[in-house]
Amino acid sequence: MRLLVFCLLLTACNTPSPHFSGTEVTRVSVMGSTFDVRHKGRLAEAIRVNRQYAPRLDGIAPKAEIAMQVVTGCDVVEIRGDAATITGILACGPDDGPPPALSYLKEKDCEVVDIFVPAGGATAYLEADCD
Repeated sequence: MRLLVFCLLLTACNTPSPHFSGTEVTRVSVMGSTFDVRHKGRLAEAIRVNRQYAPRLDGIAPKAEIAMQVVTGCDVVEIRGDAATITGILACGPDDGPPPALSYLKEKDCEVVDIFVPAGGATAYLEADCD
């Protein structure tokens, strides 16, 4: 019985909240943290899927914000949640699509493997893995 409960809990680790159910997911790694990012309307959700010591939102929020900005192409104006599931309020319209670079990568069946953000720089660099 305990094994069944444990297995059920594991399957729920990266399950989206009801608002994001059925939306496309993009897996993104930002400086050692890996997120499944979903976008719907003016909201984005980043679920951290890697094992990592993160007792508070403070250490994860900047990485989740970068992941949401890369996937949506919108600025994140507010972050809510905890160290595992982060919701971002976006500063863009509900019909705005992903940025052109991400659209190209999805078209070529690529996955964003990592994002590098140089210290003090505003430009992020994507590393993609394409089939």
